[in-house]
Amino acid sequence: MELNISNNNKQKMTVINGGHFFDLSGFYEEVSSVLMKDADWKVGSLDGFNDILYGGFGVFENGDTVQLTWKESQKSKQDLGFEATKEFYENKIKQGKPFNIELIQEKLDELIDGKGQTLFEILIEIIESHQNITLILD
Repeated sequence: MELNISNNNKQKMTVINGGHFFDLSGFYEEVSSVLMKDADWKVGSLDGFNDILYGGFGVFENGDTVQLTWKESQKSKQDLGFEATKEFYENKIKQGKPFNIELIQEKLDELIDGKGQTLFEILIEIIESHQNITLILD
């Protein structure tokens, strides 16, 4: 867990370490400890992860320029790959409401057909959707 603030351009730098987790709940723990230092709630969903990237909840504010380095990203790519994603969708289907079972089944079918995104790819897409965040896969 690191947070460095560069004085020249006020870009905040933070690090997610893939060596600190091996599954999605571990990823949520890691980003909670890194990005939500003094907040009284933790990330527990993909939507929650997206929400904290807007800033204003933890270590950076809305609109801050952030450089996010994901160390051991290749390990995370495997940890949060096909098997973890398949299990993620299957668990949501088993749980049922409030989840949209038809949509989740479609996503599972796409994954199995080799067309769907893995959790790792979904997380990358979420990060990259925030224009103020530069992602570095290390």
